Amino acid sequence: MGHSQFDDASRERTAWNAGTKVGTKRPFTQKQIWAIRFFLDRERRIRDRALFDLAIDSKLRGCDLVNIRIRDVVAGPAIRTRAIVVQQKTGRPVQFEITSDVRASLLAWLERRGGTVEDYAFPSRIDHAHHMSTRQYARLVDEWVTAIGLRQEEYGTHSLRRTKASIIYKATGNIRAIQILLGHSKIENTVRYLGVDVEDALLLAERTEI
Repeated sequence: MGHSQFDDASRERTAWNAGTKVGTKRPFTQKQIWAIRFFLDRERRIRDRALFDLAIDSKLRGCDLVNIRIRDVVAGPAIRTRAIVVQQKTGRPVQFEITSDVRASLLAWLERRGGTVEDYAFPSRIDHAHHMSTRQYARLVDEWVTAIGLRQEEYGTHSLRRTKASIIYKATGNIRAIQILLGHSKIENTVRYLGVDVEDALLLAERTEI
């Protein structure tokens, strides 16, 4: 049986996340993206390079990313330029682009991986009939982050989901576009997700001359 929060015993117990940083993870910068790509290419980690690239382009939650099947990203012998998946959390479909460099890394991995269009793009290391777990994905991200000298406490799988959205927002200031790309039902969620504040709004206003 668990303890009530009002029990004396519970006050003596250490929280499971004591000492860890809780909250929104930072998005990666362009420089950090290329540093991770360089590391993965140097180590010849073809699967991880494809996973990293697709995570950046798709802007998907980890649970949706690992659940992608080959058919979702392949059309005939080629990689799709656009794909669509149904989000597990919301049940809503979301579309994303697959840019040329990402198509190249995906193709290199899928040619090595083999399988049928019904197979998962990133199979489990324990049972290839199942997809990679979100826990395994998170461990990989921790490896990549550490490899380029970043702190695991500040970056995680959500960093990959936020990265391209943050770059697009900084370049355009178009929150509605980011809402669509992330598959958010309410724009308020997107505002909170991006961490938009008064300073951001003022900077956008200052760039606009009438």
